[in-house]
Amino acid sequence: MKIRDSRLLPTFELESAEMALIPGPIAGIDEAGRGPWAGPVVAAAVILDPDNIPDGITDSKALDENGRETVYARIVATSSFAVGIADVARIDTDNILNATMWAMSHAVSQLEIAPRLALIDGNRAPKIKCATRTIVRGDAKCLSIAAASIIAKVTRDRIMRKLARDYPAYGFERHKGYGTPEHREALSRHGVTPLHRRSFRPVQYALGLIADPDNNATRATAEADLI
Repeated sequence: MKIRDSRLLPTFELESAEMALIPGPIAGIDEAGRGPWAGPVVAAAVILDPDNIPDGITDSKALDENGRETVYARIVATSSFAVGIADVARIDTDNILNATMWAMSHAVSQLEIAPRLALIDGNRAPKIKCATRTIVRGDAKCLSIAAASIIAKVTRDRIMRKLARDYPAYGFERHKGYGTPEHREALSRHGVTPLHRRSFRPVQYALGLIADPDNNATRATAEADLI
């Protein structure tokens, strides 16, 4: 298992401090897939067992694909977790931010154990039936959020690899719907699929709905990742 950058590793310190003050389960929440031009956005909620925390949990971006799969299996075997999946129709209807909040809320609602507190990556919290705390770069600081980042990322990557079999010309199994040169070329050659987010500027450009004088494709991806 390869860890790309181990300079900052998440810990269980925040969860331990919270549970010492007020007992009760604490969930970490994170998402995968806000920035891509195609496919769903996936959120995960994870409640780690304080007495059985698996090895290797870190920010999903710090692990390679094999490493994520290995740690995913450990989390699934020892923790309470659930996912929420907002499809392309919801993203285009509600916008990517609201779709992400819905996916997070749905993930929490599917947990077998109701958390008393949810720790959420980023600076926005979904509407859920427990206390919340947002943590910027939480996946690099908080072990429960890091675990959720792995569950969300692996779940979404598996979805995109499966969808790639239906649309083999687009390379979804490689770029997972993100705005790579390969993806841009596929859009130009083969057009827009039902998997593409029509509310995103690069897809609108591919449909001929807008002009692209300022490299909107690159800018749209950056803007989506910052939401």
